[in-house]
Amino acid sequence: MDKIIVRGGNRLSGTIPISGAKNAALTLLPCALLTDEPLTLRNLPRLADIDGFQHLMNQFGVTTVIQGSRPEDFGRVMSLEATRITSSVAPYDLVRKMRASILVLGPMLARMGEATVSLPGGCAIGNRPIDLHLKALEAFGATIELAAGYVKAIAPDGGLPGGDFDFPVVSVGATENALMAAATANGTSRLFNAAREPEIVDLCNMLVAMGAEIEGIGTSDLTIHGVKRLHGATYRVMADRIEAGSYACAAAITGGDVTLAGAKAEEMQATLHALQAIGCEVEEVKGGVRVAANGPLKATNLTTAPYPGLATDMQAQLMALLCLAEGTSVLKETIFENRYMHVPELARMGANIETEGRTAIVQGVARLTGAEVMATDLRASMSLVIAGLAAEGETTVRRLYHLDRGYERLEEKLQLVGADIERVGDD
Repeated sequence: MDKIIVRGGNRLSGTIPISGAKNAALTLLPCALLTDEPLTLRNLPRLADIDGFQHLMNQFGVTTVIQGSRPEDFGRVMSLEATRITSSVAPYDLVRKMRASILVLGPMLARMGEATVSLPGGCAIGNRPIDLHLKALEAFGATIELAAGYVKAIAPDGGLPGGDFDFPVVSVGATENALMAAATANGTSRLFNAAREPEIVDLCNMLVAMGAEIEGIGTSDLTIHGVKRLHGATYRVMADRIEAGSYACAAAITGGDVTLAGAKAEEMQATLHALQAIGCEVEEVKGGVRVAANGPLKATNLTTAPYPGLATDMQAQLMALLCLAEGTSVLKETIFENRYMHVPELARMGANIETEGRTAIVQGVARLTGAEVMATDLRASMSLVIAGLAAEGETTVRRLYHLDRGYERLEEKLQLVGADIERVGDD
């Protein structure tokens, strides 16, 4: 298995191209199940999770074609065509490694009248139940059965009638599944306290491009007027705000000055505000966002929250940055209860962090030192790379399959701005 070696101390400077958003792409891909016409996605990132979802779509009989892709390019163009769906079952072998697989449940139910999906896997960052996905579909008229590790959803004869659902807590995935299921329901559906993430807006915009009728896009109350059928479309995946935020932290921890090409400031305001509080200079520039750190890093207190709050997917990266800030920082994780698994690995590099429940107290240290560390989940992996960029000596990051799920050719992008980083085969 490969490993990444980071030799710290280089100041990052230059431009990093930001890829299409993983979390958006994994929501847009299953929309191909809603139409028998071709759906073409541009700016699709080259990631293990995207490849895994492509295989899942092939399992259903969806044909997928990668257009004009060159190995040296970032991003791809993929066309998907579900002229005839040959299976409505998402098996365990394809679903177990990727939580996003549950997102085929809504569109498959809408198109075929039934769907059987294995309970999903993904990063081990805490309890991530799918009960809200199922309750929303039940509110739209589906019958749900759970047996032997599988979810089976069945629509009434004639299709889903639609309905109203009020989310007791904000859920991104459940909002996405409900949107796709409601798009072709027989009546009007309303979602209250729906997630408002930019990836939700991206999904709504693409569904509208396919002929869906959705009101309230960008708000927490969505009204979906079901249409008889959706048609094909060509759509560009939004830029990855989490990738952009991650590279912003990488620039800041090295005292660097990096432009994130393609990033949109309005989609990552909470992250940019956090960086400013830590002492970074943030500037919206033509075609992207510039982040620079010229002075000492400052401690700050951060709390994760649903959008427009600070994304839980940025907590580990910002924690790595705060390890070298002057003073004491307090981080509170409100989304997942087991998202501090990177703390012991950062401690191996000299970080001073104490955790109690969902709170982490970070006492800034003068320096970090390179060490052998183990990735535990996707964003934790990136936090170790960020720490390694500023550490004295050499840091070796193992278990790269986590990183490959969410960062397109990470080492190449960091090399573009001066990082001493390489991927090598394990001995």
